[in-house]
Amino acid sequence: MILGLRTAIYPAPDLAAAKTWYSAAFSATPYFDEPFYVGFSIGGFELGLIPDGVPGTSGSQVLWGVDDIDAEYARLIGLGATPLEPAYDVGEGIRVAAVADPFGNRLGLIQNPLFDPTRVK
Repeated sequence: MILGLRTAIYPAPDLAAAKTWYSAAFSATPYFDEPFYVGFSIGGFELGLIPDGVPGTSGSQVLWGVDDIDAEYARLIGLGATPLEPAYDVGEGIRVAAVADPFGNRLGLIQNPLFDPTRVK
């Protein structure tokens, strides 16, 4: 049985630069910081960076929840991300968007008024 999102891992060949960028993007510091893996705790979920692997936007598509998708999209672009998909409505008030981080990975965003954080386990 699948229990829900636990970890999103992004390849980061320049681990130090990625750690700095993701710290700014998520306003968080890593709780696990080793040469082989950097881990952040974001809203009870894991965002991981690995120095091996090839960044790209066509792999897994993880969506990170936000309260104001337009503001967050603009903030990430201001931090050096590249626009992929501006925010758009997918129905029932749910909006999604995506940027490419400075390392070439897709970083998806979702503003979902139906999401109930009390159901996260």
